[in-house]
Amino acid sequence: MLDTLEIMKRIPHRYPFLLVDRILELDLENQKVKGIKNVTVNENYFNGHFPGHPIVPGVIIVEGIAQCLGVLVFEQQGDPENPKVPYFAAIENVKFKAPVRPGDQLVYEAQIEKQKRNIVKANGTAKVDGKVVAEVKFTFSIMDK
Repeated sequence: MLDTLEIMKRIPHRYPFLLVDRILELDLENQKVKGIKNVTVNENYFNGHFPGHPIVPGVIIVEGIAQCLGVLVFEQQGDPENPKVPYFAAIENVKFKAPVRPGDQLVYEAQIEKQKRNIVKANGTAKVDGKVVAEVKFTFSIMDK
């Protein structure tokens, strides 16, 4: 649905910290988003995490889910001239269930559960080959860019 160039119009992240390659689904009515990240061996973090045994750091997976939510928030706020940015307020109940390695495709799924003014509660998962590799609950504060 949205390629990398379209994603970059919606969130401020850039290489090497843009962690979403494509948005596959954007459901504004149900406040859901689905995106992907193709993990390649040349990712910067593999230089130190871990040499000879590359594993995607968990915080990178959590950030990828959050970036998908950022695209959703951008689409919901509806004013490209006055864009809003979601900032982390809390990250809770993070669970990592399996390692993610080069060659894997991360599928991020996230949904806004509740919003009151500029505070948003959401949850998300990351999957590889249909298997959940990470889960997280977020609280965001939506601020002016």
